Amino acid sequence: MAEVHPWQQELWRRLAGRDRHAHAYLLHGPAGIGKRALAERLAARLLCQSPAGLEACGQCKSCRLLQAGSHPDHFLLEPEEADKAIRVDQVRDLVEFVTQTAQLGGRKVVLLEPAEAMNSNAANALLKSLEEPSGESVLLLISHQPSRLLPTIRSRCVQQACPLPGAADSLAWLRQALPEQSEAELGELLVLAGGSPLSALRLHGEGVRERRARVVEGVKQLLKQQASASQLAEAWNSVPLLLLFDWFCDWSLLILRYQLTGDERGLGLDDMARVVRYLAEKSAQSRVLAIQDWLLAQRQRVLAKANLNRVLLLEALLVQWADLPGPG
Repeated sequence: MAEVHPWQQELWRRLAGRDRHAHAYLLHGPAGIGKRALAERLAARLLCQSPAGLEACGQCKSCRLLQAGSHPDHFLLEPEEADKAIRVDQVRDLVEFVTQTAQLGGRKVVLLEPAEAMNSNAANALLKSLEEPSGESVLLLISHQPSRLLPTIRSRCVQQACPLPGAADSLAWLRQALPEQSEAELGELLVLAGGSPLSALRLHGEGVRERRARVVEGVKQLLKQQASASQLAEAWNSVPLLLLFDWFCDWSLLILRYQLTGDERGLGLDDMARVVRYLAEKSAQSRVLAIQDWLLAQRQRVLAKANLNRVLLLEALLVQWADLPGPG
């Protein structure tokens, strides 16, 4: 059964302990904080034929079918390929499922993740099921970025913010998951994951620190004119585009913060602290604000799965970055 993490216990008690359940829930919060595990546990509880308090029994026919991945009244909807959109045909299958009678005589449960991956046609197709509930169906929508959902989708769901764990809970969980890592390494992983422990674990498995070291070294070479924008754009081919934009957005914010406050504690991770300070001291604030606006706009295009020329986009970024330390 899916794990309910320590920082979710109070929310779990409130959700699982409800006498009556809404037709649709929107579980939202940053990626990597355990929303999927919470939704899976709630789905098991809703489908269970003999729940034991707040938990599914794990022994009834419904629980056994769910564990085997063959429950006829459970529908999982997610992109067919990583980082791709949820298509309208997939949502039509969901709508057909919702209109059918539950085969085991209880509820039907849909789990949809991430909800913001639905394209506009798919989102509009889902609205009918949200507007006209059918029988004992419960839709569990998971969203990492609820602002990207149609307002009409959000308004037809019970919106439930999921808590971001505190630093102590995150470190404790990550320490258990990665016992071979030092405290400093765990702390660095959490910073790179924006405080989300499950994202930190995933990033560790993807070799994030090695990737970042390669990018940081490239940025330093760029500023010393030891590498060109085109060379680095090609060399970073294996680094996810969103990860690169996350880092450059963060660095531009740190530069601006230091320009405004002069606070040495606000320079970010040690690997780029000296570079951030150098750029803050040598760059006109207008240039920093301009590249920050550009980075945020391009990051939105990446999130929206726009058809982008990766190499040209990175070259444009790096040319602007190299031009930062100069006259305004």
